[in-house]
Amino acid sequence: MSERTAAVPATRDEERILAELNKKFVHDARSQQLIEISYRIVDSPIGALLLASTEAGLVRVAFETEGHERILEVLAHKVGPRILKDDRSLDDAARQLDQYFSGSLQEFSLPLDLRLSTEFRRQVQLELGRIAYGRTQSYAQVAEHIGKPKAVRAVGSACATNPLPIVLPCHRVLRTDGSLGGYLGGLDVKTQLLKLENPEFDGGEATLF
Repeated sequence: MSERTAAVPATRDEERILAELNKKFVHDARSQQLIEISYRIVDSPIGALLLASTEAGLVRVAFETEGHERILEVLAHKVGPRILKDDRSLDDAARQLDQYFSGSLQEFSLPLDLRLSTEFRRQVQLELGRIAYGRTQSYAQVAEHIGKPKAVRAVGSACATNPLPIVLPCHRVLRTDGSLGGYLGGLDVKTQLLKLENPEFDGGEATLF
């Protein structure tokens, strides 16, 4: 009769050594330019968020409902296959998101990498960052602001494919009648974000403000 050996938990010294080895591995990989994308998963009031960055800046914020494994596959295809999970990376992005959800930060200040978007979509997505905290605009207003008033539907597509939701706040864009429209993270999440920024938001059919 064979005996089973119970797994022995790692001691604090062993955990420290493993952490140091991982830190050295990450440092060496970075110094040799072996990493194209670093990512980590952070908790938030709207669920787990995947944060991914390149040397240029934050390249993706993904909701749990999008499927983080699928997002990593897309990043590997479009950016590069050398991807490393590093819970010590993206500290600034994680900190600013924490501050946003706590209500103490209204505007993000992070380097961004918008290579996942076409030129037109980048133009729209950067315009989203100009919509003030606690305010909303319609898709038509955004189209006017970028000088292409007839491109309302294309603006909607740019919002729907925004690779950096929350940081570039596509949730602040509503239909002309004040209804929610769509949202990559789901309408419940869009409503939560709008109510976080403006408690008077009633969840739909609201006047643009």
